[in-house]
Amino acid sequence: MQFEPGDQRRRLPRHLQAPAPEPDTFSYTIRPARVGDLPDVRGIYNHYVANSVVTFDEKASTHRYWREKFAFLAKLKLPFLVAVTPSNEVIGYALVQPWASKSAYRYTVEDSIYLGPGAGGKGLGTALLEALIEACEQIGLREVVAVISDSGAEASIRLHEKHGFTEVGRMGRVGFKFGRSLGIVYLQRSLKPKGRRRRS
Repeated sequence: MQFEPGDQRRRLPRHLQAPAPEPDTFSYTIRPARVGDLPDVRGIYNHYVANSVVTFDEKASTHRYWREKFAFLAKLKLPFLVAVTPSNEVIGYALVQPWASKSAYRYTVEDSIYLGPGAGGKGLGTALLEALIEACEQIGLREVVAVISDSGAEASIRLHEKHGFTEVGRMGRVGFKFGRSLGIVYLQRSLKPKGRRRRS
């Protein structure tokens, strides 16, 4: 039987129609990292080690490295945050570490933010950076520095600039990875401490 365009008989009854697909939702929770999160964190970081120049590491990080880093940051009471899905999968992380080892630098930290494959472009980087800044201010930190590759990390530079970081310097050809020379961009943001930082 032929139907003319617009003939309503072409439509199945509602009860026979397939349900409309629910729109994909991108939901997550940001919380302090736990030891159990470290395998996922390691996996995210190692993805960038193997496939990009946003990190200058060339060898995959180990489980031991992340356990030691976690313990070190916990001892210094520095923020280490993860974004997790409802199924508890880590899809991104953000942390700060000391800018330098000398004690006079204790109010200044360097940030690090990485998103899992497929998690970019959905606002997660913004949410992690905002949560990280808030956590830093709560413990009395005063300055955050970002050290970003000058190649392949344009989104990270834009993200930091959007949140009040300003470029304070560049160094060219200080790294060499995948057969080419790479430079770094320094960005810095002053914080508004809400707590008091104690010596660790």
